[in-house]
Amino acid sequence: MADRIQPRDDVALMPGYHSPQVDVEVRLNTNESPLPPPESWRADLAAAIDRIGWHRYPDRAAAVLRERIGALHAVGPEQVFVANGSNEVLQTLCLTYGGAGRQVAVFEPTYALHSHIARLTGTGVATGERAADFTIDLAEVRRVLIEAQPAITYLCSPNNPTGLVETEATVREVLELAPGLVAVDEAYGQFAPWSALELLDEDVPLVVTRTFSKTWSMAAARLGYLVGPTWVVAELEKVVLPYHLDALKQAAGTLALDHVEEMERRVAAVVEERGRLELALRDLPCDVWPSGANFVLFRPQERAGAEVWQDLLDQSVLIRDCSSWPRLDGCLRVTIGTPDEDDRFLAALRRSLTPPTAPRNVE
Repeated sequence: MADRIQPRDDVALMPGYHSPQVDVEVRLNTNESPLPPPESWRADLAAAIDRIGWHRYPDRAAAVLRERIGALHAVGPEQVFVANGSNEVLQTLCLTYGGAGRQVAVFEPTYALHSHIARLTGTGVATGERAADFTIDLAEVRRVLIEAQPAITYLCSPNNPTGLVETEATVREVLELAPGLVAVDEAYGQFAPWSALELLDEDVPLVVTRTFSKTWSMAAARLGYLVGPTWVVAELEKVVLPYHLDALKQAAGTLALDHVEEMERRVAAVVEERGRLELALRDLPCDVWPSGANFVLFRPQERAGAEVWQDLLDQSVLIRDCSSWPRLDGCLRVTIGTPDEDDRFLAALRRSLTPPTAPRNVE
């Protein structure tokens, strides 16, 4: 049967998206929060479960959640689109503004799902390269946008997996150059010193995507959102499936917004710990890229990245091997964990990078 019923030709050739999940003592490979949600949030959510009318469909408009997210960013609910993780937001963008005969623009290395999701929706991908230091090369942006005329131009800030934050001047310049929408993926935006949310305006073709997975400690909930002009949000709502956001998820996200101060304290703690980890990595034989996110990209100088990754795994520490990503040969990415987790990682890395002492000849 399988040889007679085939997927689309382009789907059959896709490798898919993979992030290894193995049983380890220290897992620092998927940029999750190192801490669970506050106990008070869990108690509030448990109480909210008893109030859900499980025999009824959820609020199709997710009105309360959108109003609360809008208030957080000083915009109206009509400027907020919510979905099952920021990846579904990206998928809905491509379903709405992409498709056959249209393209998105990406600048590698960057988040792999920007290209992957586009291709899944039948959208072409125009690829440009970042500068040698992985910052956006505006001359390259200009070339790609003129040649491809993309419907969507993706920026990722902080960029995954490099951690670099795009400057306000860069985002403004890309907005001037882009013939279509500019989508700034800010999955790690709370860890950065500035946000493209500051540039939003009803007459500016800019959208910003965010997630509850990282700073809100809600990766298991799969909740993300977009903030942008009302005319973009209205089009996205036409495309998304009816009742796509369940009642439990809406309650979880709404209640999370009662804990903004706790989230901000956690962000500050992660940023401080990130600084400690970066300093420690710079004392080792590694190339280290400055990060505005909750992870750090580095490349061992004297050993293959894949070998170091395996050494760490053998010590029950899992990080991300990025060596197969464009221009990231030998690169590894580590998520900021708790201080104890980071100490375990650093100790394992030192053992991997320190050559064994040669035995002394005894006569």
